Amino acid sequence: MRKWSVLAVALLVSGCLFDKEPEVVRLSGQTMGTTYNVTVIGEDLDEEALAKAVEDTLAAVNAKMSNWDENSEVSKFSASDSTDPIAVSAEFTQVIAAANEVHEKSGGKFDVTLGPLIELWGFGPRKPEDPVPSDDEIAAALERVGQGRLLSLDQKAGTLAKSDPSVGINLSAIAKGYGIDAVAETLRAAGIEDYMVEIGGDLVTRGENDKGEAWRIGIEKPEPGSQTVQLVVPVSNLGMATSGDYRNFFEQDGVRYSHIIDPTTGRPITHRTTSVTVLADSAMMADAWATAMLALGQEEGLKIAEANDLAVFFISRDVTGGEDAYITVHSSAFKDALEGN
Repeated sequence: MRKWSVLAVALLVSGCLFDKEPEVVRLSGQTMGTTYNVTVIGEDLDEEALAKAVEDTLAAVNAKMSNWDENSEVSKFSASDSTDPIAVSAEFTQVIAAANEVHEKSGGKFDVTLGPLIELWGFGPRKPEDPVPSDDEIAAALERVGQGRLLSLDQKAGTLAKSDPSVGINLSAIAKGYGIDAVAETLRAAGIEDYMVEIGGDLVTRGENDKGEAWRIGIEKPEPGSQTVQLVVPVSNLGMATSGDYRNFFEQDGVRYSHIIDPTTGRPITHRTTSVTVLADSAMMADAWATAMLALGQEEGLKIAEANDLAVFFISRDVTGGEDAYITVHSSAFKDALEGN
């Protein structure tokens, strides 16, 4: 990952004095269509410098990865009609390479070219009277989905090409994690060893919290309108991301349609898995894999998690136990990750 050295200059922390209690600086704001929260533990911290460095880092990430900014690197690539290789930044190359890895290992369940299907299914500006897409409409949209065949990344040359001029890239399922890692990189470059960086519920931690313990993070019970905790896990030196289908969905004619769309079928998922949490070395990989695992569902997802040594926690609806009953399953690596903290 690129060293955010320029941004880190403002974060120089003065020498530690062992007779001082650690300071806690908490920063928050808006980014990537959601909120961010950063907690830093240290001594003689400059809150103003920290805030500026975090904002500058996030601005730099958005300038490359934001689908809401028409002038961002990803937006310009999507808008281009060229099918020739286009030079892309090292950061953009890193994110696409990671996306390609998850796409391949998940059997295509993670896909950054999913945009035509997201638009077709009406997430988000959808009216209740809008019809469910037809088979023909889904088939047409699928022609423009499939990063494995539509995108060609040359990491050595630092270029990216698309085989169809209409193909676009949506990084919403991986750029948030990348942004978290970028902020963490800024903090590490300044010598800060204890922190938590969170954007939109996904996060990365390092070191210990202000109590001298591993950071304790709650996994939410998948109930709309509720914030009940299903499980609290100790998380240190790991990225963590949760993907769920219980907040963003619509119902029509008695059928529930999730916002999680299977890139291989062109339709919303129908399995019983409703929430997936992933622990990984980076927030970027946790972010991408959480989306992929929710698309896969517990049965297929657990097989892939075990085959790739992925730390995954599944929550699925238990149809035998009533509307609000759930069953949980985790991979071997998830248990190992918790025991290692």
